[in-house]
Amino acid sequence: MQIAPLLLTLTVVQGGAIERTGSFERLSLRESSGVALSHALRGVLWTHQDSGDGPYLYATNLDGRDLGRFRVTGAQAEDWEDVALGPCPWDEARSCLFIADTGDNEERRETASVYAVPEPRSVGGSDASNATAQARRLEYRYQNGPRDVEAMFVAGDGSIHLFTKGRSHEVEHYTLSAAAWSKRLPSARLVGELRIGSRMTFGRWVTGAALAPSGQRVAIRTYSEVYVFGFDGARLSEEPLSVCSVAAAEPQGEAVDFLNESFLVLTSEAGLRGRAPIHRVRCGAS
Repeated sequence: MQIAPLLLTLTVVQGGAIERTGSFERLSLRESSGVALSHALRGVLWTHQDSGDGPYLYATNLDGRDLGRFRVTGAQAEDWEDVALGPCPWDEARSCLFIADTGDNEERRETASVYAVPEPRSVGGSDASNATAQARRLEYRYQNGPRDVEAMFVAGDGSIHLFTKGRSHEVEHYTLSAAAWSKRLPSARLVGELRIGSRMTFGRWVTGAALAPSGQRVAIRTYSEVYVFGFDGARLSEEPLSVCSVAAAEPQGEAVDFLNESFLVLTSEAGLRGRAPIHRVRCGAS
């Protein structure tokens, strides 16, 4: 399946340009909270809805074509907030989808969870029959108590990187090592804080994160901007390499992933009218 760019809408943004490539064909998919470009299926995007939906992943593409809904076997959905691809914890040769069940607006959850499930090898089929392989659950705590987290990526070494939304604290970066999967209730370690606006600024609450294919850059998504940081395998650069405003296209955007080293894909809520949009953006130099 090819990724076909559709130049429907082009808006110049600080440091790059954004184009609307389509919208979700499935009408019930109104709040795409996370997005991940498939490692196994060319041109396929995986997404999921925010809280209120069941444990489902949806397959689509840049056009928004409906490629099927998949029940994640053995998983529960309390408040799914992001999805990423990375090496399976039990088999580094395989690609797994990691699902962040980490939403906690009131910061009351004593534990949060990340699910890992092998990426399906095909899409299509009926909603009733589509199901993933058995998911594995990593239940963990945060070093500094409950946190509201909506952004996650998985590094090449299997470490999980989590970012707080910034509603009641500065934006914090936490990590879980690959070894956490073999531990009982591990603690996510605080790595540091990110310089993204000021605390409790709505437009700069963090809603998504993604790692570039090179492993050397990280995109951090807020409602109104995309920040691209350098990444050394453990920490993000102190200052962003580039910042792109996307508020005009997606005033309440949720998700981000890299399509390649040059372009990102963004997804969001549907808004008051119409279907949830999908955008492609170039933010800064590749």
